[in-house]
Amino acid sequence: MLVGGKGGTDRGKRSRWRGVPRWARVCTILGIVMVVLSGSVLIGSRALVARYEGSVGKADLFGDQAAGANEKKSNIKGPLNILLVGVDPRTSTARPLADSIMVLHVPTSMDRGYLFSLPRDLRVDIPAFPKADYSGGNDRLNAAMSHGSNVPGQNPSTAQGFELLGKTVQGVTGIKRFDAGAIINFSGFKKIVDAMGGVDMYIEREVRSEHLQPDGTPRQLRPGGGGYLGPQAVYKKGNAHLEGWQALDYVRQRYPKNGVPDGDYGRQRHQQQFVKAMASQAFSADVVTNPVKLDRVLRAAGKSLVFNGRGNSVVDFGLALKDIRPNAIETIKLPGGSIGTGNAYRGEQLLEPAEDFFTALRTEQLDAFLLEHPDFIQKTK
Repeated sequence: MLVGGKGGTDRGKRSRWRGVPRWARVCTILGIVMVVLSGSVLIGSRALVARYEGSVGKADLFGDQAAGANEKKSNIKGPLNILLVGVDPRTSTARPLADSIMVLHVPTSMDRGYLFSLPRDLRVDIPAFPKADYSGGNDRLNAAMSHGSNVPGQNPSTAQGFELLGKTVQGVTGIKRFDAGAIINFSGFKKIVDAMGGVDMYIEREVRSEHLQPDGTPRQLRPGGGGYLGPQAVYKKGNAHLEGWQALDYVRQRYPKNGVPDGDYGRQRHQQQFVKAMASQAFSADVVTNPVKLDRVLRAAGKSLVFNGRGNSVVDFGLALKDIRPNAIETIKLPGGSIGTGNAYRGEQLLEPAEDFFTALRTEQLDAFLLEHPDFIQKTK
């Protein structure tokens, strides 16, 4: 849903994307980084390529195989649009929800990327999806994966849910076709960071954990609910070295009482700051020139990833994107706000300038657009 600047909410009341805190958004970008990393460091190492490729999950995310399509492998050329979805898996019988929905756009030059996310609570029109017995309707964007995952008489299919989510995102953005897609499982996130030996990053302001104590153990729930008890892990302003559990905890925080005054927008920014720091470390000599550590990092990333390249493998895409470095991925913040407040909260909406961004993306005019709209560029430090 796109609305004008004078719609049902003003910019001063932009939402904090209410709901249970989710960890998967940052893992989505981690998937991008690892795909890019695989291309630049695996050239000439067939054994490592085979190990990484073998660890990546594969699924029919776009319904191509079910429709009988057998797309031929070809040279991967830009422009490219890659849909990346983070999930927080629950049980095999529970329908999945998309906790993170992001798109990586790579222009024809194939030397940089533009990464933007869509609010999981964005109110959208979800198209009918007969294979899931879904007749279509207006709902929050993350529900598209849930509706699409229904397989009558069987456990829900996350891959089938991804297919409906992809069709829904196409309707929102006007993107005609995704060239690849990936599902990222946040449960492997800590293993990726720990395989790298942790990550060094700059923390912009002191943040206090809602969930964990200084040693990483969970804080106790207050009797009767209403918060937690016990000492909090604290992430002080300045340069820091984060272990896997610390990184995951830091990027979860979204409440003003914990030092994040701009709520979920602040959490998004912290995630992007961390990802750029993680990516820089992944390209460091400490990782790239250490075969044992590099192998651990790539396999940990692979085990957290389900990928579909519509005829091309994850390594094919890694090699095609080998010229993209972390500082060449521009992170985008789309303008939006909430629909309703308090108990009347219905979800999120994108404000009218977002449609201009989507038009610029489709017509390969993003550089010119961002020069005129610098506020779309997410500040990552």
